[in-house]
Amino acid sequence: MSTYKTLLKRNWGYQVAKIFRITYWLILGACIFLAGCGPSARSAGPVFEDAWVRAIPAGMNMTAGYGKLSNPERATIEITSFTSPSFSDVSLHRSELVDGFSMMREVSVLPIAAGATVLLEPGGYHLMLVMPSGEIQPGHAVVIEMATADGRSFSFEMQVIRR
Repeated sequence: MSTYKTLLKRNWGYQVAKIFRITYWLILGACIFLAGCGPSARSAGPVFEDAWVRAIPAGMNMTAGYGKLSNPERATIEITSFTSPSFSDVSLHRSELVDGFSMMREVSVLPIAAGATVLLEPGGYHLMLVMPSGEIQPGHAVVIEMATADGRSFSFEMQVIRR
């Protein structure tokens, strides 16, 4: 019996070390697995800050939307279309000076480089919102949906204000 106890005492340190090694590798594997489960830069999508829509005066059938559209991703995002349940048509336009005249042109694709911000502001890029389905007055919010070239879509709420 004393030989058994001696062997047990000698192997006890080995068993503890073995349990420690197994636990170490299990924890390390779990950490690596969970790190891969975090949100990826690709899923972040564009960010639309300070987004607002100009209130529509009585008798008007169109307005414009503005804000800061940013790309926090690691690759360029190409926005290919805009829609809204509040308007029959939403399109992106850009105002620019051509031969001394202000021209407004529709933009079919808006590329936003990684880490870049595009301003939608009067006199530059802006959303044209045509034929509202209801009242577009201060205090209301308008939902805008944008689609990207890679098939993703994102929804943003824009506040209606009078400016």
